[in-house]
Amino acid sequence: MTMKLTQEQQQILDGSKGEVYARIIKTLVMYGEAFGAEELVPVTGKRGHLVTSFGLSVMKPVYELMDQLIEAGALSEQPFSVDPRPLDKNVPANLLQNIFFKVMYSKQADYEAQLRQLGILAEDAFTCTCYMDEVGNIPARGEVLSWAESSAVVYANSVCGARCNRNSGILELFGSIVGYVPSFGLLTDEGRRATWVVEVKTTARPEAQVLGSAIGMRVMEDVPYVKGLTPWLGTELTQEAKDYLKDFGAATASNGAVGLYHIAGLTPEAAEQGEALIAEGAQTYVIDDAELERVKNEYPIIWKTRDAAPKLCFVGCPHLSLKQLQDWTKTLAEALAAQGRSKVAVPTVFTAAPGVLAAFGETAEAATLKNLGVVASYICPLMYMNNPLCGKMPVITNSNKLRTYTSARYYTSAEILEKLSGEVA
Repeated sequence: MTMKLTQEQQQILDGSKGEVYARIIKTLVMYGEAFGAEELVPVTGKRGHLVTSFGLSVMKPVYELMDQLIEAGALSEQPFSVDPRPLDKNVPANLLQNIFFKVMYSKQADYEAQLRQLGILAEDAFTCTCYMDEVGNIPARGEVLSWAESSAVVYANSVCGARCNRNSGILELFGSIVGYVPSFGLLTDEGRRATWVVEVKTTARPEAQVLGSAIGMRVMEDVPYVKGLTPWLGTELTQEAKDYLKDFGAATASNGAVGLYHIAGLTPEAAEQGEALIAEGAQTYVIDDAELERVKNEYPIIWKTRDAAPKLCFVGCPHLSLKQLQDWTKTLAEALAAQGRSKVAVPTVFTAAPGVLAAFGETAEAATLKNLGVVASYICPLMYMNNPLCGKMPVITNSNKLRTYTSARYYTSAEILEKLSGEVA
């Protein structure tokens, strides 16, 4: 190994804490060396986040690994949150689908028991938006994290100003257990400099999901510095701005591989350093109304019947914030009333973190949403869709992430409202 280790790290590698810890740190060293890292640095964040939340029956090696970690006492040094659960009996599904889910996720209860032993933050800490106030896993600026989950990582880096690479599942847990991660990429000052300048020149606030999609597909894993959003987002990280950036970032990370973006005058590093963040020789990408329309029109439609009537709608991938739940409820109620309807025209599920749903349940909007026929759930829509039975359903969504990873068909939020209210375009 060529990586330079501290005395403590070398001792762990040599077996001072047992064979399991030695194998964990060896794995992290090999991971780092593959990306040119010269050292391991301490994880300074107070919380971890795991991407693997689902008890798939075929994940036997993962469960065996978890047992080895637990038996060796190799538990997470940080309490961690984890991605959303895959099952909720309240989400619409036919009998055959429900049977399939029970078989597909037959290890869910056993796996959650392992997560509790390893150090999960709380019984309901299952969400892709762990950084919500109601969840409590909000990293501080400059903290080094060992997280996975593309949309959580890009938010932590960009909006919170923390430092984390796009780790894969299990590697993020290893970093939390041993307390070190390899230093490369987005953990370094140079790796956080922008190699693309994106100039937004639209006539109205661009749809977050489409703008993020366009940027992700163009810059791929590079870091973009985005100009031109100030008229619509301002220069303060209000809840509205954070919600926009949450959805925007998820699209950049899923339609490309963006782990960090800078928004001129708004995100922490851009507000402080300005265009000094832009690397020499950075490329430029101009986005206007025509470009956004081009991107949206090129999304493939893979339904068996292109003009099929939608059977299900998902809103909330990544999970919605409390404000988004309240805003959607109000807007949807108004749209339905305008069409003389009392309930949605398409079975609909809004998804959010369990803690957010609990807070929403204390608001007046919760009863309104239920009366509109909408199910509020904590599940991961992607985990619902990723199977042959659900994959054949004509499902609609305003999530570019869900559109990218499944057969769901993308519509803007305004178009989703039209579908749900039965409005004829």
